[in-house]
Amino acid sequence: MLAGVSNTAEASSQFTDNTAESLLQLAAQQKRRKKWLLIQPKSQTSMMVDSGSVSMPLNLIMVATLAGTLFDVELVDERIGDKVPQDFSAYDVVAITSRTLNAHRAYGIGDRAKAQGRVVLLGGVHPTMLRDEATSHCTSVIYGEIESVWNDLASDLLRGTVKPFYKASELRAMSKMTKPDFSFALESHNAKRYSSRIPILATKGCPVGCNFCTTPTVYGKSFRYREMELVLDEMRSHQERLGKKLVRFSFMDDNISFRPQYFTDLLEGMSKLGVRWNANISMNFLHKPEVAEIAGRSGCDLMSIGFESLNPDVLKSVNKGSNRLQNYSTAVSNLHKHKIAIQGYFMFGFDDDNEKSFQATYDFIMQNRIEFPVFSLVTPFPGTPYFEEMKNRVRHLDWDKYDTYHYMFEPKKLSGEKLLENFIKLQREVYKGRAIMQRMQGKPLNWVWFVNFLMNRFTRKLTPEIYL
Repeated sequence: MLAGVSNTAEASSQFTDNTAESLLQLAAQQKRRKKWLLIQPKSQTSMMVDSGSVSMPLNLIMVATLAGTLFDVELVDERIGDKVPQDFSAYDVVAITSRTLNAHRAYGIGDRAKAQGRVVLLGGVHPTMLRDEATSHCTSVIYGEIESVWNDLASDLLRGTVKPFYKASELRAMSKMTKPDFSFALESHNAKRYSSRIPILATKGCPVGCNFCTTPTVYGKSFRYREMELVLDEMRSHQERLGKKLVRFSFMDDNISFRPQYFTDLLEGMSKLGVRWNANISMNFLHKPEVAEIAGRSGCDLMSIGFESLNPDVLKSVNKGSNRLQNYSTAVSNLHKHKIAIQGYFMFGFDDDNEKSFQATYDFIMQNRIEFPVFSLVTPFPGTPYFEEMKNRVRHLDWDKYDTYHYMFEPKKLSGEKLLENFIKLQREVYKGRAIMQRMQGKPLNWVWFVNFLMNRFTRKLTPEIYL
């Protein structure tokens, strides 16, 4: 078996090397080097999205790194104040990434660039989920990750034979993932608005299959990971670039802990680097004390956990099998023992929710002293099984409001009025000054305290109307 894997990898490597050489030769034959403009649109939602410091757009940085071998590339990020030009005549290709909540903005830019005769590429979650809708706003829709279709796409762009749709027949191994070149983002005059935490990727995909999640569609239900040494080497390169050992990283993985042995081996390697890090993590094995111990030892200062609900009927209805209520408090206690803060996600508005759901969530947060609770309303995202189930009940298809903060449909056991009333009350109670002190007393004075007091101000201004 191992020999077979090795031979396959060797053949794949040879194929990739030959293809890359062919693309370089094709690019050298061009009369001039074509120019790309990569665009990260700003979201149009009225809620606190894309405000303050934002993470560097790792997805676009990876695209820029790939494209930069063959084309001249410029990256514009509207979230940090970069301006999208009105005139696209300086560019041959305009490539735009889109989530559902900024789809209208992405489409508007795409329409303008297309009208000016540019090749327009639309990629990201929303165009992947709604290919037919996205097609009219671009030259080509990129389905899923661009790395897996890059060779075909780059060849067609160089030859002037671009197809309307690119979808990989198989996903590319992460061992072939090029180390991202962050200079594309850092060249912006507004780069200081980026978070100091450096985004990094070790794995892709999540086989769990929650019915409200877009990940299985974008990446399939496969789980891919980079060789551990490649991840550690990327961390070391950032330490060298910044000239310091204490560098803070944020893993962009959907479920970095799905393969426990890989995860713990990676953390053992990180424990020797002296970095700090945070990540999204599944509940599936956090109840084991050794996991929290190695996470703390390797520099973890915050874990983002999708608790989702304290209602067992809700967890069952959304296929959240990894979440076992009996393990919640144990997982939290294990992390707190090693001074790891928790960003806990809680969703409301499922059909099985009732008024008791809010009280149970409040009690859990306060008793377990969750440092940074995040609350959202259930949002059936287009393309997911949950959307297909709920599409006849959603109140509208205004993508600007598909931000997990707007009221999408009325649950069966709770009126819309009662849902919003309890949703606002819970946020205000959790972020009252007294409640903040109770949850945060004795914890390090850091950015988490600051966020709590920002949320105190924010929640006092909440009204039902802003969620409609």
